[in-house]
Amino acid sequence: MNSKNSVVDFYNRPLHDLRISVIDQCNFRCSYCMPEDVYAHRTFLTKDQLLSFGEIETIVNSFAILGVKKLRLTGGEPLLRKNLPDLIRKISPISGIEDIALTTNGIILPKYAKSLKEAGLKRVNISLDALDDEIFGKMNGRNVKVQDVLKGIYAAKDADLEIKINMVVQKGVNDHQIMPMVQFFKDNDMNLRFIEFMDVGNSNGWNMDQVVTKKEIYQMIQETFQLEPVSRQYYGEVAKRYKHIDSKAEIGFISSVSEAFCSTCTRARLSADGKVYTCLFADKGYDLLHLVREGTSQELLTHYIKQVWNKRVDRYSEERTNLTAQKEKIEMYYIGG
Repeated sequence: MNSKNSVVDFYNRPLHDLRISVIDQCNFRCSYCMPEDVYAHRTFLTKDQLLSFGEIETIVNSFAILGVKKLRLTGGEPLLRKNLPDLIRKISPISGIEDIALTTNGIILPKYAKSLKEAGLKRVNISLDALDDEIFGKMNGRNVKVQDVLKGIYAAKDADLEIKINMVVQKGVNDHQIMPMVQFFKDNDMNLRFIEFMDVGNSNGWNMDQVVTKKEIYQMIQETFQLEPVSRQYYGEVAKRYKHIDSKAEIGFISSVSEAFCSTCTRARLSADGKVYTCLFADKGYDLLHLVREGTSQELLTHYIKQVWNKRVDRYSEERTNLTAQKEKIEMYYIGG
């Protein structure tokens, strides 16, 4: 990637990461993302409304020209998109792309882990919010058992994919599962990340009283386990990371609520129907689908994306406490986490 094409936003934040939603459908109905009572009769995007793999490849080429190095495939549940390894084979050779990851609930991973790895996938983030079946079943809204996710985790491990486990923590819901999760994944030498319950979208009933902060979780863990801080790997790294002193396993914290990281955010998001969003909490996107389908040249597409990023001023998490009214935001299932 030619450095002269690198782009920064209004606050001088570079563009390094692109999260690509490949489908808006999901086989879970997690309470913090897609609660069943809200989405029971939801109509999802049709095949014609979805970006094709070729269209995603075209868009990724433009983002790579502008400095994107890391891609993450999301959803919905991305493994519901047919032939997903074919997409990875298309985008992994693109000049400048150094890393492709996938966020998944894990239950379809046993079927696809090996082919995903062979196609060029490097890492998976697998969501698991409890080790107790009853708690987990209520949170995922489908009564899916923990063992079904563990099968996916072990399949990813067998395929030699790097693994992180994501746990969204809600006070009074699954916070008492923090310590069992730490012990289990320490024993299995796997990295665990705690995600503060966020006000993504408009449907999850968020309020601050339900947030267990990074500080609270860290203090809880420190009473039993000895942790040492791990140096940041790259500019814009979201997780604050710690390592067990007697294990290879790490603990990470995504503290969007209590310790906002807007000032170093380098991520853009592409929805399954081709809109680019410059923040997880955005209320509008910029339509790339019609540009691609109209035959816009790679040069003009790249220029358009550059203009979008140049004007970016998003810093919602830093402004959250000063907002006088609840902002309408795009739903997380639509643009991924």
